[in-house]
Amino acid sequence: MTRAARRAILIDGLPVITLGGVALALGSSPDQSTTQKALWIAATAVFALAVAWVLLRAFRRADEYLRKIQLESMAVAFAAVLVGLQVATVLDSAGVVPLHQLTQLIVIGGLAIWLVTADLRTRFHR
Repeated sequence: MTRAARRAILIDGLPVITLGGVALALGSSPDQSTTQKALWIAATAVFALAVAWVLLRAFRRADEYLRKIQLESMAVAFAAVLVGLQVATVLDSAGVVPLHQLTQLIVIGGLAIWLVTADLRTRFHR
C-alpha cells in the first residue's frame, strides 16, 4: 500500500514540478510582451491548479496514517517556503534578484520538499 501511494504521489507530482519549471522559464524575462505575460500567467495558473489536484488526489487515496505523513510533510515544506519567501523579499529589497523570479522557484522547491519528505517518511517507516 505505501509503495503504491509513494509511486502515485511521485507520478502525479513530477509533471507538476515540470510544469512549474515551464512557468518559471516563461516568467524569467524582465521585458515581456503582452502575449508573453499572458502565457506566463496561464502557465502559473495551471501550475497552481495542478498542485491542488495532486494534493486532492493524494488525500483521497491515502489512509489515515498516510494522510498524517502528507500533512506533516506539507508542514515542513510550508516552513521552508516561508523562510524562502523571507529571503527572497530581502534579496528583492536589496536589488539583488527580482521577487517575481524567486517566488515560483520557491513554490516549486516547496513542492519538491513535500514530495521528498513524504516519500522518505513512508519509505523508512517500518
